[in-house]
Amino acid sequence: MEMPAACLFDLDGLLLDTEPLHAEAWQRASSHFGRPLSPTELLSLRGRRRLDCAEQVRLWIRESGLTAPDSEALLAVRQPIAEALMLQAPPMAGARSLLERCAALQIPMALATSSSSAAVAHKSGPHPWLGLITVRVHGDDPDLRAGKPEPDVFLLAAERLGVEAHTCWAFEDSPAGATAAARAGCRVHVVAPAGLDHRSYPDGVIWLDSLNDLAI
Repeated sequence: MEMPAACLFDLDGLLLDTEPLHAEAWQRASSHFGRPLSPTELLSLRGRRRLDCAEQVRLWIRESGLTAPDSEALLAVRQPIAEALMLQAPPMAGARSLLERCAALQIPMALATSSSSAAVAHKSGPHPWLGLITVRVHGDDPDLRAGKPEPDVFLLAAERLGVEAHTCWAFEDSPAGATAAARAGCRVHVVAPAGLDHRSYPDGVIWLDSLNDLAI
């Protein structure tokens, strides 16, 4: 099998099982302002940057006829909840072994995440194996012009590795992330969460039940 020039990894919901915890934090924060979120709404926030999620939640609150807080006030409620929860996040099945195989085969790796650098450092604390990925593009990277589903995060990750995006394999879980990777020209592997219709994803992705399914 032809090897990729590099592997580009999402973090939340792909390497670490943080997405249910993110959903709980958004649910508790939005409910604090009188607007519980539906399961479908919570799923639609997956893969997106924190500020983009905050704007979406504010819109839902406002559309419900309630007074929406500004983003700062919303995040002031959400962030302490999320930070406490994130330390509980376990690795996703096969994540550590896949990174170790890539390292052993000397396949370059980069993190392409919507999470901020501080959030990644916080979530990574209990998981030193994530240090195998040293090239990283975060959601608050000063060189990142737009978040997922735009392709910028994957294009920038490939550029920092010195390869073309179309020669890379990208690994994602969310429709926004998979769309970003596909727009960048990557070969896209998806570990889809329960509850998301495959039709929400771009055509041509490679479906995995878990990262254990990948043969490298």
